[in-house]
Amino acid sequence: MNTLAIPDKPAPAPSVCHPDVLDTLANACRARGTGGLSPAAGLLAWYDWALHLSLSPGKQRSLIDKGLHKQRRLARYVAHAASAHGCPTCIEPLEQDRRFEAPAWQQWPFNVIHQGFLLQQQWWHNATTGVRGVSRHHENMVTFAGRQWLDMWSPSNFIWTNPEVLEAIRTSGGANLWRGAMNFLDDAQRLALDDEPAGVEGFKVGQDVAVTPGKVVFRNHLIELIQYTPTTPDVYAEPVLIVPSWIMKYYILDLSPYNSMVKYLVDQGHTVFILSWKNPTAADRDLGLEDYRWLGVMDALDAVTAIVPERKVQAVGYCLGGTLLTIAAAAMARDGDDRLHSLTLLASETDFRESGEIALFIDDSQLAWLEAGMWDKGYLDGKQMAASFQMLNSRDLIWSRRVREYLLGERQEFNDLMAWNADVTRMPYRMHSEYLRRLYLNNDLAEGRYQVGGRPVAIADIEVPMLIVGTVRDHVAPWPSVYKMHLLSDAELTFVLTSGGHNAGVVSEPGHPRRSYQIATRSAGARYIDPQTWRAETPLNKGSWWPAWQQWLARRSTERVSPPAMGGTQAPLGDAPGTYVAMR
Repeated sequence: MNTLAIPDKPAPAPSVCHPDVLDTLANACRARGTGGLSPAAGLLAWYDWALHLSLSPGKQRSLIDKGLHKQRRLARYVAHAASAHGCPTCIEPLEQDRRFEAPAWQQWPFNVIHQGFLLQQQWWHNATTGVRGVSRHHENMVTFAGRQWLDMWSPSNFIWTNPEVLEAIRTSGGANLWRGAMNFLDDAQRLALDDEPAGVEGFKVGQDVAVTPGKVVFRNHLIELIQYTPTTPDVYAEPVLIVPSWIMKYYILDLSPYNSMVKYLVDQGHTVFILSWKNPTAADRDLGLEDYRWLGVMDALDAVTAIVPERKVQAVGYCLGGTLLTIAAAAMARDGDDRLHSLTLLASETDFRESGEIALFIDDSQLAWLEAGMWDKGYLDGKQMAASFQMLNSRDLIWSRRVREYLLGERQEFNDLMAWNADVTRMPYRMHSEYLRRLYLNNDLAEGRYQVGGRPVAIADIEVPMLIVGTVRDHVAPWPSVYKMHLLSDAELTFVLTSGGHNAGVVSEPGHPRRSYQIATRSAGARYIDPQTWRAETPLNKGSWWPAWQQWLARRSTERVSPPAMGGTQAPLGDAPGTYVAMR
């Protein structure tokens, strides 16, 4: 087993009267009131945009012309809609905007109301984009803030401008509002008592989800390693080691039996291991990225190769777990450690220069604020991270949900993925700060500055075959950013683009309705194809991408052998799903 490299002891903490400590204390108090968001970052973005817009008479004239043009379009639409049924709309909502799909929205006067709102939304997008001189980061922040504000005031959010709510009131005699009030009070009580959301009680870990049989075969301070019980008489010789992200509970990949990726792989004849990360506490505040690499990936790899000796490992990483696995693989390649047989990365970024809207929350001002908020607790609360992810898709995850549950009085049917999403995790102060600064802000890994053992690592050193999965509607790791692995490595690379988002696109079991994917392999050393050309030229396949991936793994296996003993020569430490996953 590898031994953990003990980091140098930090310098003695400065006294409480030290200016840095006073600033940190002040910002920590303010961060509690702002939910961890830096007001300075928001004000800088607004000032950058407002000042440059005020100095751009051409842009101002263009916005005036667009505003007048939209008013004329709406006036023509009102005239036609008042006198004719089935009048063509003057503007269509974006593809992902489903707020106005119901037929009632096409009836007078709600057709005019929602068309006016969409035109206003389009105008504000024009106003916040394309202002010369505004930095891209500030432009994205202002555009995002404007969209959040408009989504809050959407006519779908209010009783008298939502025909679906008015119809529910008419047919139920207002009972929907009573049910909605009860739903609101129930949610408020659960929030005040820090209870789980309604519906979670139907998905108990180890009883309803994370039920694939297995054993905990290794444990250290940070992980439990689970080995799953084989279901076939023989197995592929090379074991599969899965590294999930530490910002999520591992059982996203072992939900219900019908959509468990782990169970699917086991049933296909693979020996599967998975990491279950500990939910850290304030005592773990000084754990860093290097600790996660050693205690996580490397200790797990040592344990797997001890249980399945003389066999290389097919390694799989999900989200930031894939990023950490890539760092480990690059260091192993640099140092001549050839225990990896292949590398699969699921919705994992390695170049963070275009990391999507999550980057709106990452700049120097925001990180200083966030670090101050973590400083006194020693960790980032999982609910704060969950709230940030909700804001990225607030239209569906916040406002549409509130309309359904509080105005229509309909509780959303809970499913296993939603229950998992509510099972949040914390992140240590040092590790969270390091990965945000070194990966997201500075992009050290892609640009060759990320150091392991005092020396930089290079993704280009990884020579094993790779399969990279991106998802079409990913708000966390946009697929063109995931696709950048084509620029970082010359190894054989198979890229899969699947329908769905960051979670649902990965948890895409065979038989799942309306699923599709594209897949193509670039041979080692082949020329680069840009992502949009790749998407246009690659055939679309109906169904789940899992079978194609499993066949990819199978083709890289040397033979079928008898299943290895559970835990190898060491007695298992307990049954799956283990103890770390239950930590709150």
